[in-house]
Amino acid sequence: MNINLSGKKALVGGSTSGIGKAIAMQLAASGAAVTLMSRSLEKLEAVKAELPSPHEQQHQILQVDFTDFEAYKMIISSYFESNTVDILVNNTQGPAAGTALDKEVSDYQQAFDLLFKNVLLTTELALKAMRKAKWGRVINVASVSVKEPLAHLVLSNSIRAAVVTWAKSLATEVGPDQITVNSILTGYFDTERIASLNARKAREQGISEAAVFKQLEAGVPVRRIGKPEEYGFLIAFLASEQAAYITGTQIPIDGGLLSSL
Repeated sequence: MNINLSGKKALVGGSTSGIGKAIAMQLAASGAAVTLMSRSLEKLEAVKAELPSPHEQQHQILQVDFTDFEAYKMIISSYFESNTVDILVNNTQGPAAGTALDKEVSDYQQAFDLLFKNVLLTTELALKAMRKAKWGRVINVASVSVKEPLAHLVLSNSIRAAVVTWAKSLATEVGPDQITVNSILTGYFDTERIASLNARKAREQGISEAAVFKQLEAGVPVRRIGKPEEYGFLIAFLASEQAAYITGTQIPIDGGLLSSL
């Protein structure tokens, strides 16, 4: 499928590595002007230099720290005072791993700020121009833990479920403005985050990281871990005109296999 996003502007969170970077690369390759968001200015500049510009579109960077909500609020509000976006990809780093017995109220509050308040604020700001233009795409990078909680990830399990139900509610309200809202229930992809979680599992189980990786592969229908660029293909499709009929969905994607739509 030839996806043409020329003339569209995209804002992508957590876009200097892993899935976020793959999304930014594919949106840019499809013609969108991309604004990258991340903490590291050095990484932002490096990824910006890598972004394709088939239509000579101009890309931007925005240095933010998703773990500091008040500082993020100031930066992102200032950004939207002089910018609009057609495609918003809500993506942040995940909260610290741990069990329900490990975590305290303050941990849940931090996770709520990171995974929910950042998403809500950014979406509200982006929607102003989207509703006026009668066109927009809001895509949330979520997790399969929304369907079945994952061990040792209680913060992510809890807050991402809230994001998905909020997004479903929002989709019905902005749909008449030709704005779609979808959440991707991310499975196992070969990223730095998975490597970090695998290392923790390996220590706890007393086995090698390679053995943990094999366990993950065995649980995926196609018996392999997904590649980040495959995730980018899905996001580019959801951002396109061809996906105008898809909204309010929670799309599970695991190991490069789109489980359902």
